[in-house]
Amino acid sequence: MRVRSFASVIGVVAAGFIQSAAAQTQDARRDATEATKQANSALLKQLPFNDTSDFDAANKGFIAALPGELIKGSSGNAIWNPQQYSFIRSGAAAPDTVNPSLWRQSQLINISGLFEVTDGIYQVRNQDLSNMTIIEGSEGITIVDPLISAETAKVALDLYYSKRGQKPVKAVIYTHSHVDHYGGVRGVVSEDDVKAGKTKIYAPDGFLEAAVAENVMAGTAMSRRASYMYGNLLKPDPKGQVGAGLGTTTSAGTVTLIAPTNVIKETGQKEKIDGLTYEFLMAPGSEAPSEMMWFIEEKKAMESAEDATHTLHNTYSLRGAKIREPLPWSKYLNQALVMWGDKVEVVFAQHHWPTWGNDKVTGLLKSQRDLYRYINDQTLHMVNKGMTMREIADGFKMPDSLANVWANRGYYGSVYHDVAATYVLYLGWFDGNPATLHELPPVEGSKKYVEFMGGADEVLKKAKAAYDKGEYRWVSQVVYHVVFADPNNQAAKNLEADALEQLGYQAESGPWRNFYLTGAQELRNGVAKLPTPNTASPDTVRAMSADLFFDYLGVRLNAVKAGAAKAKLNFDFGQDGTYFVELENGVLNHTAKMKSDKADASLTLSRDTLNKIILQQTKLDDAISSGAVKIDGDRAKLNQVVAALDDFEFWFNIVTP
Repeated sequence: MRVRSFASVIGVVAAGFIQSAAAQTQDARRDATEATKQANSALLKQLPFNDTSDFDAANKGFIAALPGELIKGSSGNAIWNPQQYSFIRSGAAAPDTVNPSLWRQSQLINISGLFEVTDGIYQVRNQDLSNMTIIEGSEGITIVDPLISAETAKVALDLYYSKRGQKPVKAVIYTHSHVDHYGGVRGVVSEDDVKAGKTKIYAPDGFLEAAVAENVMAGTAMSRRASYMYGNLLKPDPKGQVGAGLGTTTSAGTVTLIAPTNVIKETGQKEKIDGLTYEFLMAPGSEAPSEMMWFIEEKKAMESAEDATHTLHNTYSLRGAKIREPLPWSKYLNQALVMWGDKVEVVFAQHHWPTWGNDKVTGLLKSQRDLYRYINDQTLHMVNKGMTMREIADGFKMPDSLANVWANRGYYGSVYHDVAATYVLYLGWFDGNPATLHELPPVEGSKKYVEFMGGADEVLKKAKAAYDKGEYRWVSQVVYHVVFADPNNQAAKNLEADALEQLGYQAESGPWRNFYLTGAQELRNGVAKLPTPNTASPDTVRAMSADLFFDYLGVRLNAVKAGAAKAKLNFDFGQDGTYFVELENGVLNHTAKMKSDKADASLTLSRDTLNKIILQQTKLDDAISSGAVKIDGDRAKLNQVVAALDDFEFWFNIVTP
């Protein structure tokens, strides 16, 4: 029963370990073509680059720079390098190989250090993908979202202490269930203090389940795709990774989790936290399955979590995730305006920089509210005119009043993929045309496409001519078929890589750029078989329910290997419950709170032993030999189930078959 790739961590952190892998061969990288230079320069005329107010805001309240030293783990591994984006200099013009709007955003998110938000509220920015906010109360401090890794969180808190003095951590608040908002918690507070009641941990309803479960079932695929999305295989430089739009990149340290002690359950709920009055607004299913915003009455300050930042966010994450709903998202922001719009003076989020002044705050919230509402309503408007997903996404135009607002630009999400996701949310993947209902799979279809087009040489000849015209979308689309028809055709892979690279240089979205450039790199160099990330941290595994464990075993079951096998097993975890597990028809079902008299075998083990097996700290056979796992009945039936479980290969191909 070995489980390799779990976790809430998968969405972000699984990519973080790979940062050192950027040393792959970069010699094949091209310069920007004239078509790319022209596409990028067009944005300089379209957008208000003379408006520098965001730079003023991002620098406002600066107190101290981040420590310059590389943060290392206990084994000397690199966790966070605060110098890796030093090539992104404030005031410098965008290189030809970077979209100027994305370059501007990267300059802004690279403004780092400890900042004062308002009296008694501070933020450490760019010490990880997310911000850590520190709120001073009557007896100590409340920490909001302690980053991804315990190591980066500790350094961030130490920076605050060095300028504001040592204060006890009275509370930690998790705004939502993504790992960059809780993973560093053990770097700022001990579990002993939490158990003793010295520190309370607040989180929105459903936080723990969502934090552990969101990405488990498709975990390996999400992790692999996250290595593309965050550009962790790329070298940080003007031809490589320049940031993720939401932050610079992800840390690669120790992911931790301490369960909440206080759960916020409803909008309008008020809590007195270290002498300050917090009023909460629940926002489930917006940017995360479990999320909340709040208002601190004494500070006239609103925390918008990740629902109002300085970018169009993902309503669908390119790493793979369940689609998020833009309509409720918009309504939550409208509700925030109704609840606090007449009194709020500053809004801060867990990415980017704050906004000050009632007019500017309400302006930002209204603009972001209308951004998500426009995506929802106009996508459906076009749906009801009979347009298909890609027709809608390609033809979708934001009004200038929304499109020319810097905070609404697609640095992390994009209009195209958010609109496409909204189509799928309502109508699913099928566009209604029966010709697309049962298309051939990629390799088989590609071989036929290439044959119909006159063979690989003819396709490449025409594609090269299209490349010379700057038709990079078409080149990547058509040469993809040559690559999938013959993955050994390096000329095809090189031409597709060249096209993807130019698309990356033109991309305004950080994740789009990272996807394009990582794809180009792997087409040229192949997939580097790097160490596989272990995303199942001990804290995450301990928080995982047995139900989720057995669900994931069902995903790992290879139905072909299982064949016609049948097995009935009882699992007794003592005070943690009993489960009846049944293998039949190539399916693994389980029922909680049940033991069957007809079971082939019964296993008795503690939840702690199960955790050790999941974490690969012990092997099942060894646990049986030591008596930590007791089996009554036919052990061969257990072996039959275990033998049918697959391990998933992390480094599967993406841009080649």
